[in-house]
Amino acid sequence: MGEREKSASDAPGTVYLVGSGPGDPDLMTVKARRLLEEADVVLHDKLPGPEILGTIPEGKREDVGKRAGGDWTPQEYTNRRMVELARRGKTVVRLKGGDPFVFGRGGEEMEHLAREGIPVEVVPGVTSAVAGPGVAGVPLTHRDHASSVSFVTGHEDPTKEESAVDWRALAETGGTIVVLMGVGKLPEYARALVEAGKRPDTPVALVERATWPDMRVATGTLETIVAVRDREGIEPPAIAVIGEVAATRERVLDLLENAGGEP
Repeated sequence: MGEREKSASDAPGTVYLVGSGPGDPDLMTVKARRLLEEADVVLHDKLPGPEILGTIPEGKREDVGKRAGGDWTPQEYTNRRMVELARRGKTVVRLKGGDPFVFGRGGEEMEHLAREGIPVEVVPGVTSAVAGPGVAGVPLTHRDHASSVSFVTGHEDPTKEESAVDWRALAETGGTIVVLMGVGKLPEYARALVEAGKRPDTPVALVERATWPDMRVATGTLETIVAVRDREGIEPPAIAVIGEVAATRERVLDLLENAGGEP
């Protein structure tokens, strides 16, 4: 007989909020890999990507990203499922793309688990907000162009009465702006930044499926980037990098070409 399942009176299992990184399995942390092997159940989103999800046996992984028909799994269900499994003594990995605390709702889930008396541990991951631009050849800071970085979400809670992102303040602050989950809202915030005083010729880079085998990069300016997005068919998941650093990629490619190197 196998080991008996723990009863509700036994100590609950631990839930690990694990960041899987941007999608390339080689960019996962050693601890994340170990926990995936040790976990009884892995509750995952789509963002970890097929290469990482494919390493997890089907029998112990549950998709809490999208359900059949394209509807998002309610957060309440995910919260309830984590608690239910932990109270049965299971070791649970809640696997998220990037880092759990960078627009990943990790903070909300941690608080919920704590309220329910469930042990919870956070395992940081390489956030796509940094890795995405990096693998595309776009430095977020540069001595000549940017001394600060702002990370914002392009996909806010739809129940909010108004946006919490102050695009005018971001335009006035300068530096690099990184927008996660912002492909759909690109026309709105590109226009908002220009109206707030950002130059229309400010460089912009879009990085789709960063570090995945089918990664794509498209570049333009605040004035042209919507047309570039539409022409190239850039789709989520993608990151927008706005600022002078976004022009670095093209400069490097030109230098490599002139030097006879491979882009």
